[in-house]
Amino acid sequence: MTHVWITPAAYEGPRLKEIAATFLDQLPAGSIGPGKRVLIKPNLLLPAVPEQAVTTHPLVVGAVAEVASDLGAAVTVADSPAAVAADRVLRKGGYAPVLEGLPVRTKNLEATVPVDIGDPFGHVPIAEAVMRADVVLNLAKLKTHTQMLLTLGVKNMFGCVVGMEKARWHLRTGIDRQQFARLLVRVCDAVRPAFTIVDAILALEGQGPGPRGEPREFGLLIGGQSPFAVDKAICLLLNLEPHQLATCRQAEALGVFDGQVHIHGDVSICHDFRLPRLGPLTMGPPRLRRWMRRHLIQRPVPDNRLCKLCRACWELCPAKVIRHDTRGIQIDTEGCIRCYCCIEVCPHGAITAKEPILGRLLSRYLKGKLTSPED
Repeated sequence: MTHVWITPAAYEGPRLKEIAATFLDQLPAGSIGPGKRVLIKPNLLLPAVPEQAVTTHPLVVGAVAEVASDLGAAVTVADSPAAVAADRVLRKGGYAPVLEGLPVRTKNLEATVPVDIGDPFGHVPIAEAVMRADVVLNLAKLKTHTQMLLTLGVKNMFGCVVGMEKARWHLRTGIDRQQFARLLVRVCDAVRPAFTIVDAILALEGQGPGPRGEPREFGLLIGGQSPFAVDKAICLLLNLEPHQLATCRQAEALGVFDGQVHIHGDVSICHDFRLPRLGPLTMGPPRLRRWMRRHLIQRPVPDNRLCKLCRACWELCPAKVIRHDTRGIQIDTEGCIRCYCCIEVCPHGAITAKEPILGRLLSRYLKGKLTSPED
């Protein structure tokens, strides 16, 4: 039985440090102490202020870093954002004043080591600093994700796959959402974070995980030694069947998590958290798939009134289907694999997921058929 703690919290330093200390007390004695190398891996998706709820709040990172430092550990805060260097995210996100004065290093994950995560993926380049740390502390954010529904503890570990390697693995897993979930589970299991804390004080709902999402106050920190158990507990908190989250389903299917979780905390179930609609990535018989992908299936759509031609989307795009000119960007929907990396990394919220008109009409028709009373 794996334990998960759900604790009321606010962005207030002393209280956060108290909660962080309580969480880390759950680790085996001596896990964090003098001579131990502790790597804190927050979610540093892109440069954003804390109020946007796009990144792990700096006060949460600071509280965990301070607790680990007080125990005598050598602490590094590190990540590998997809489109920019970590130090830029740290500056924009207000981390510098929080970490100032603490004996803590910050680092952009760059050097890698090949790690065999099993079939069918084989060796994946994972950040060397992560694999050589004595303890990895996983500090995720409760956010929606247009491709994977939610990005929580398990998916946060994909940031240990460095830089543009993320795009390569997105492309390799193609349009198979379950295959990508298997990759995420295998990477997380290889890193084996010692403790996972999800910042749900200010969460992100709607079309996350970037600026298209909408911040929502939850007032909770959620923690446990198993990222798989933490993610399942959050699904239950959001009144979501855990197997609807592909990483939860694959964690159990692959045998890395037995599905058993004991939740500590008096928590009210949220019945109205706004999740993104996950459309199919492909459909229909082979002869019709091209037509159906163009006319029926949800896809990323640019809003060039908001586009600043910052390069993030087309430089990261795994399938290289984003073109640009002085008027903005255009996305080749036939080649698009619907990974929604462009939505994820756009700092201006200039790309959204939309169904074509025929797809919307078909969805409404099918919804009416399913909900109408029988004759």
